[in-house]
Amino acid sequence: MGEQERMVEAILFASAEPVTVRELSDRMPHGCDPAEALAHLRRRYEGRGVRVVRVGDAWAIRTAPDLGFLMQKETVETRKLSRAAIETLAIIAYHQPVTRAEIEEIRGVSVSRGTVDQLLEMEWIRFGRRKMTPGRPVTFVVTQDFLDQFGLESARDLPGLKELRAAGLLDNRPPPGSTGLGEPSGDDEDEAPGQSELFED
Repeated sequence: MGEQERMVEAILFASAEPVTVRELSDRMPHGCDPAEALAHLRRRYEGRGVRVVRVGDAWAIRTAPDLGFLMQKETVETRKLSRAAIETLAIIAYHQPVTRAEIEEIRGVSVSRGTVDQLLEMEWIRFGRRKMTPGRPVTFVVTQDFLDQFGLESARDLPGLKELRAAGLLDNRPPPGSTGLGEPSGDDEDEAPGQSELFED
């Protein structure tokens, strides 16, 4: 297992993108158990300057969050997102899978093709399943790159309404009839019964 840990460590260290367990298995010799090696490696890196973190369904080596300030001089901001792009991205992140029409309904204004194209080009969103409604509109979902950019394991880790208010990003008074971002309208966070029938892969 020690040798398998070294192999997993080498692959994650050299890879520019997060690596899935399946990809690790394909690269490692037959009979290896990359999942177990990952678990051991993750424990080994606890408290170190870098950590083995899960990004969606993949794994990567990342700088420990409390040491991020050391990298500030090396970050280069290439461009800023427009307000429309930020709003569109937030709606997709909190309501995915969501269609263009649903995005426009939530925002109250039309979504320009350029806004969606910019987010697709940045690989922060991708096309999801088609909705089984008239016209079979395509949906949008956030990508693994989006999760990696914001240090999230999954979209469920997005801040909820209370956290956004505490950070001063939202008014203390919710809009009439709304349940708020990131907070389900009921106690069950699972997909509503029959909802999966509305989409096709």
